[in-house]
Amino acid sequence: MPALRVSGLAKSYGGKLAVDQIGFDVRAGELYALLGPNGAGKTTTLRMIAGLLSADRGVIEVFGVDARADPVAAKQMIAWLPDEPMLYDKLTVWEYLEFVAGLWGIDAGTARARAEDLLRTLGLWDNRNDRCETFSRGMKQKAVLAGALIHHPSLLMLDEPLTGLDAAASRLVKDMLRKRIEDGAAVILTTHILEVAERMADRIGIIRDGKLLIEGNLEDLRARAGAAGQSLEDVFLSLVAAPAEAPVSVLSDSTA
Repeated sequence: MPALRVSGLAKSYGGKLAVDQIGFDVRAGELYALLGPNGAGKTTTLRMIAGLLSADRGVIEVFGVDARADPVAAKQMIAWLPDEPMLYDKLTVWEYLEFVAGLWGIDAGTARARAEDLLRTLGLWDNRNDRCETFSRGMKQKAVLAGALIHHPSLLMLDEPLTGLDAAASRLVKDMLRKRIEDGAAVILTTHILEVAERMADRIGIIRDGKLLIEGNLEDLRARAGAAGQSLEDVFLSLVAAPAEAPVSVLSDSTA
């Protein structure tokens, strides 16, 4: 059973398809990078999986749970981190984590222990009593990540998670994601920092104009692009620049 299965997912705005019959799987213990140019449909896809946007049609299953039929059960297993951190500015980060933990029904003792662990790991412990409105963009990003992780989700979805982070904070976040993956969680992320996807992703899906062009590991993508030994950036640019009337075929997953 995949951690996430998406099939035939579609969404239109004003009669124009933003997501067009997308389908892919993400396994437990895997990081899947969903890449594409601006406006390709990446964020719309993740928002539908997270249950924040209704799909016109298609199947979304989270560890076998039909997310469209039983969204509450699916959301219990999901963490969603948007590209723009959203916090309650007048709360301290400690109060924010207590609030989020309460929404998930986590008992107070467990919530305090998890909050302390996350804040220490992310370098925010000394700021635990500071109001979120005083935080820099990078600090807000780390605070939102702590809130997303406090209920120990099995599927993490992150939209541009490294935006606004300095090198040290980026390393912290990447290390946290690796640890979650090692513990059996599944991670799907979008990023315009292709070096991050190249280093971290087990598999990569590239979408353009709402359609999945290709997926597989980096060697799969290099083979399809005829770019042996090239960087992911070179492969990506080659694939998304292909004429729209000659779509790229989706590769079979050689890592299965």
